[in-house]
Amino acid sequence: MVMVFLLPAILSYLLLVAHFLHAGNMGGVMVCLGLGILLRVRRWWAARLAQVVFGLACGLWALTGYGIVLLRIDEGRNWRPSAIIFAVVIVTNVLAIGLFQTRRLGAFYRPKQEPAGGSDTGAAPR
Repeated sequence: MVMVFLLPAILSYLLLVAHFLHAGNMGGVMVCLGLGILLRVRRWWAARLAQVVFGLACGLWALTGYGIVLLRIDEGRNWRPSAIIFAVVIVTNVLAIGLFQTRRLGAFYRPKQEPAGGSDTGAAPR
């Protein structure tokens, strides 16, 4: 079930990889692939890092979409499909950010808690 909650995050990383690959930025491709692998790290900081990356990606997509829409308007071409596509990509990133706040992913990325007192016997500390 956790995988269903991670689908928007995986899709967002793949879209970033495609964006950087299209631009010929192999460094960006490698960073995004590495960050995608970090989704399997079950630590709170991995979830927060993913949220930061998706927040930055929203800015990247907004700027890229704005530039493409302006270019299409200048060329006299239909700009609406591009605007819709970039809006959907931004919403996917926002959804990915929000899903990390759910109880399901919160439990997945929360490290296991040790019993109080540090013993595994379950006895109450004195």
